[in-house]
This record gives sequence, C-alpha cells and structure tokens, in this order.
Amino acid sequence: MLTAGDFRKGMTFEMDGKVYSIVDFQHVKPGKGAAFVRTKLKNVVTGQVIETTFNPTDKYPEAVIEKKQMQYLYHVDDIYTFMDMDTFETLDLNYDVVEDAMQFVKEEMMVTIQLYKGKAFSVEAPNFVELEVTDTEPGIQGDTSKAGNKPATLETGYNIQVPLFVNIGDKIRVDTRTGTYMERVK
Repeated sequence: MLTAGDFRKGMTFEMDGKVYSIVDFQHVKPGKGAAFVRTKLKNVVTGQVIETTFNPTDKYPEAVIEKKQMQYLYHVDDIYTFMDMDTFETLDLNYDVVEDAMQFVKEEMMVTIQLYKGKAFSVEAPNFVELEVTDTEPGIQGDTSKAGNKPATLETGYNIQVPLFVNIGDKIRVDTRTGTYMERVK
C-alpha cells in the first residue's frame, strides 16, 4: 500500500477501480489547516489527465504495470497479432489499443506492450524507426540548398513532412514520439 505522502513522479496506483500514474505532485503545508498533497494524475488506460488533492495519510494499493517486448507479426481486419519472443505465445489486440503505435510499426518490428493484471492496454513503438517513402512529389535539382518541406507517405501509410530532397524509395528515420522526420538513412 502507498500513502499519499509517499507519492513520487512515475508511481502507479489504483484508485476507484482505475489505474493512475503520477505525472506531477506537490506536498503543501499551509499556515492554517492540515497538510495535503496536490497531484496531476494520468489514467494509464485511457490517457485522461486529472488534478486532485489527497490527505497525506490516504492509502492506495500499488499498481504494477508490466512491460513486455513483443514482435508484431500481422493483422487481419482490426485484430493485430504480436508474439512474445521468449515463450513464442501470441497476443491478439484490437485496433483501438494499437492505433497510435501502428502508424510507425511494420511487420517483424519489436514493440513494447504494457499490461495490467495480464490485460494489454497500450502498445509503444520504438522511439526511432526507419521507414521507406512510398509516395511524394519528385525532388528537383538544387532543392538541397534551400529550406522547405513537402508531404510524403511512408510504407505504413503514415503521412509526414519531409525535406524537398527526399524522394520515393528513400529510407528515413522518424521520431515516433513526435511523428517527425529526423534524417535520411543510407
């Protein structure tokens, strides 16, 4: 059990049947009245952020979030299949659980799946991925010297802004946290 007085950033706990991660906290000791803990909490399943206060003696059960590295295999309709590389067990997830990460993930790529009590609630792509450009306007001689961007479509179907010198068939590195172009890869 965690007491609210022991809260720190990144801790996870259960409250009202939901799992929250502490985004920010502040211990407040006013001149009059009892001390309290002001927090900003994120629901780990839905992503909703709330602000609330706690009495420092309030107790909550600690929630253990398990992270597993798994390989993305394939999808059929809205069901995406992943494999645990240690046990070779497969896990099927609905599109609503994986939609954010799948913009950057292609078959056989490793991803991090977060589970709570054995139930998967989130899929995270690697921070950086290398993907091929499948559609963009052709680059023009001399475009490397001036700044500017153009839209491009990657092999996963994700649309991104790239520099003018990037062409169809080029591999580029993408930061999956921001969804932005990093560099062209040889």
